[in-house]
Amino acid sequence: MHVEIAAVCGDLNRLNRGGESMRNIDIAGLIQLAREAGGEIMRIYDADEISVETKADDSPLTNADVASHRAIVAGLAAMTPDIPVLSEESATLPWNVRRAWSRYWLIDPLDGTKEFVKRTHEFTVNIALIEDGYPTIGVVYAPAISTLYHGVAGGGAFKQRLDGAPEPIRVSDSLHRPVRVVGSKSHATESLRYFVDCVADGELVSMGSSLKFCLVAEGEADIYPRLGPTSEWDTAAAQCVVEQAGGQVTTLDLKRFRYNTKDSLLNPEFLVFSAVYPDWRRCLSI
Repeated sequence: MHVEIAAVCGDLNRLNRGGESMRNIDIAGLIQLAREAGGEIMRIYDADEISVETKADDSPLTNADVASHRAIVAGLAAMTPDIPVLSEESATLPWNVRRAWSRYWLIDPLDGTKEFVKRTHEFTVNIALIEDGYPTIGVVYAPAISTLYHGVAGGGAFKQRLDGAPEPIRVSDSLHRPVRVVGSKSHATESLRYFVDCVADGELVSMGSSLKFCLVAEGEADIYPRLGPTSEWDTAAAQCVVEQAGGQVTTLDLKRFRYNTKDSLLNPEFLVFSAVYPDWRRCLSI
């Protein structure tokens, strides 16, 4: 199905009209904002002007993270001034403030900073709307490969390359052989290696950033087990894409992933998979 992006976003807006989740949310404008933030990132990337600092948790922070953060925060403030924003680069907001939020933007201005510094092209801009603990809008944009994914609750999930028309995506409806296990390039663990070895005929597909989720969402991978640390801004936008493509994002005990429920912004370990799956838990080294 090939339709113009404005038509797709118009349909999604009409589908959700009257619902609190879509009220005053311009999906096409949000997609454009992700592209503008990606443009800020690529301006620094292409000019070879990357500067890197180390944050308190030993993770890297670049001038591209900061430029993207500023562009997104300014854009969201103009679009939805009544909705608070939580960004990786403003994560010091205290729990006694956040706990009152039933609706807020959760963003990662540059997901996959290590991949960005390594110049692998596997980094993304992530923007999610969280309502009552769950993502209802998610935009994931990979500017170096000009590929954008988005999902809207009740409206499906889509992939768009360059300036082409957005096309609907769907998780695989059958288990591939060999089983395609997607994992992190920069955060491989013994637990992941155990998982791949445990899965019959398993093969590891390496990918950076939230693009790992998107491989599952478009049927290019069967399972993404995240058996290591992540933060809430790393996962929310891509979770919406996966769920609207028919997949699931759960804790290791198969409970749906939820946000803003505690003081810490660290995620538990999780699984991303299609609706058709074996008992993946047997391959967890826990």
